[in-house]
Amino acid sequence: MSSMIQKLREIMKAMSKVPGFDSVLDKVSVVSAAPEKVICEMKVEEQHTNKMGTLHGGLTATLIDCISTMALMCTERGAPGVSVDLNITYMSPAKIGEEILITAHILKQGRTLAFASVDLTNKSTGKLIAQGRHTKHLGN
Repeated sequence: MSSMIQKLREIMKAMSKVPGFDSVLDKVSVVSAAPEKVICEMKVEEQHTNKMGTLHGGLTATLIDCISTMALMCTERGAPGVSVDLNITYMSPAKIGEEILITAHILKQGRTLAFASVDLTNKSTGKLIAQGRHTKHLGN
C-alpha cells in the first residue's frame, strides 16, 4: 500500500472519530491516491439517506468537500485550504445498498486558489450521481 493511501486512511479515521459533523465519513474508504487524484468508495446506508430513501444531498456536498480536500493534500504543497465556493449538480439518485465511487481531481492549483472536480458514480453501473466543483483558498 502506498504511503499516500495510508496517510489519507489515517486522516479519514481521525476525522470520523472527532465529535461533530465529519463523523459521517466513518463509512468512506480510500481506494486509491495519486498526486492530485483520490478515489474513495462508500455503501449507501439508511443513515445516509433522505426521506425518499436516496443519498442525502447534504451528505453528497460533504463528500465532495472532504474528498476534494484530500486530493488537494496529495499535491506537492499538501495544504487543505479553506472553501470559498462549492457547486453541485445532482443527476441521479443513489439508493440504500448501492456502492458509490467518489473521484476527486485537482484541476489547477495556483498561489492562493485551488480548483477541484469531483464525480460521484454508481460503482456497478458507472452512472453519474452528482458532480461537484470546489474552490479553496490556500492562503499566502
